[in-house]
Amino acid sequence: MRGFSAARQRLRERLYDGADRSTPSPNQIDVRARFAPPMRWVLSLWKSNDLALAIDPTTLSDMLCAVVASVVYRGCAVPVAWGVPPGNKPGKWIDPAGELLDPLSVAIPKGMRAIAMTDRGLRSPKLWKKTISLRWHPYMRQSINTTFRLENGMRMPARRPVSAPNRSFIGRGTAFRAASRRLRGTIIVIRGEGQAQLWIVLTDLPPSEAGASWRSLRVRIETGFKALKSVGRQRRKTRRTTPARVERNRLVLSAATLLTLAAGSRAEDAQALKMSPGALRSPPKAPPERNRTVGALRLGLAALSRLLAKGRMWRGVRLLPEPWPPPPDGLKVVLHPETENLLLQVRKGERDLSLPTRA
Repeated sequence: MRGFSAARQRLRERLYDGADRSTPSPNQIDVRARFAPPMRWVLSLWKSNDLALAIDPTTLSDMLCAVVASVVYRGCAVPVAWGVPPGNKPGKWIDPAGELLDPLSVAIPKGMRAIAMTDRGLRSPKLWKKTISLRWHPYMRQSINTTFRLENGMRMPARRPVSAPNRSFIGRGTAFRAASRRLRGTIIVIRGEGQAQLWIVLTDLPPSEAGASWRSLRVRIETGFKALKSVGRQRRKTRRTTPARVERNRLVLSAATLLTLAAGSRAEDAQALKMSPGALRSPPKAPPERNRTVGALRLGLAALSRLLAKGRMWRGVRLLPEPWPPPPDGLKVVLHPETENLLLQVRKGERDLSLPTRA
């Protein structure tokens, strides 16, 4: 028992500042310098050329908050970069969110299609330009009062074209009136069946590539937050209140979440193929279609518990992401006539829809 307590204390001290350890040391973990390795670990297992990053703030306790960038995967999310400023204090979210992107850009290949998804609280021209400078694609939810000027010169409230459920509008032009906030891109306005609220999204992707239903990907970061706070991790019970220690602790939680989801993927794929996870030597060519009753994270926790009890571990784990969600059945997508003409010219090879901002 004494040996267990000593080992536990040594692990706890790994999260301390060097001067606070029982044997003071000048060495300590620089969390910001360690964001690239987790991202590379994710991509070493990743079996797709598409990557969805969700960026969102979350509260950790009454005294702490965090801005987190997570890789969206199978109904959940793997945190790969984060900042933990003190809670209950005035300040901007945009600068901490932008600072998370540079370390990740070192690890993400230039040929990969990466989209950075944010909610209304992080809509910002500064973050938009930062994302594009890294050759990623912003996918920013906007306020219901957003105005948009189409390429034919007509300005209108972005919500105007969608007045009924199960409708979507896609147009190309410039958002916002003020010159300091003006952004050129593609506006997506969608109202699903049974939804009272419109979703308005701005992206730099051309209309032919922008997905009307990708908004559901960003919501999955909330599942990732829940996983850290309650499902298996119990982050909500922590007594750590020092931001630096919390940031170091999240390195461990990030690795644990990735390993658990990778194991859950193997269990989920084997379950869909009606075979034992141990017999699944390589991932299928495409993830099986299924409506989840048990998430990949819970499957992974159960699988790892069984393996560790036997003193074993799977070697062949992969991350096989699901295709990004298509438009729901019956959704009527309305393109502005100017946009339809552009798409027709693109199909004929007469025009290129790439934006000058991505040159």
